Amino acid sequence: MSTLKIQERKRLRQIGHALQPVVMIGSQGLTENVIEETLRALNDHELIKVKIAGEDRELRHALIDELIQRTQAHNVQQIGKIVLLYKKAAQQNQKLSNIIRYAHLSN
Repeated sequence: MSTLKIQERKRLRQIGHALQPVVMIGSQGLTENVIEETLRALNDHELIKVKIAGEDRELRHALIDELIQRTQAHNVQQIGKIVLLYKKAAQQNQKLSNIIRYAHLSN
């Protein structure tokens, strides 16, 4: 998996600033349902925020690393319990893609 260029990462962070978390990882950790929901959200929206509950920083990092590996997404930014993930959709949905819907924010 290739890494994001600095300019692309900056543009995605600008768009991500306006987003709310759409996936929450709770006390049960990374279940198959969470992974499926994350993949669905990435496919629909391309750029999503994920919120991870819990105070253990190392556990949060481990969950994020596993989620990235299992979804093949890019970690654009992580602040506290929120991680911004990006995965280019095979076919962008004009109405759902956050990249298209918030493109005006990155100009």
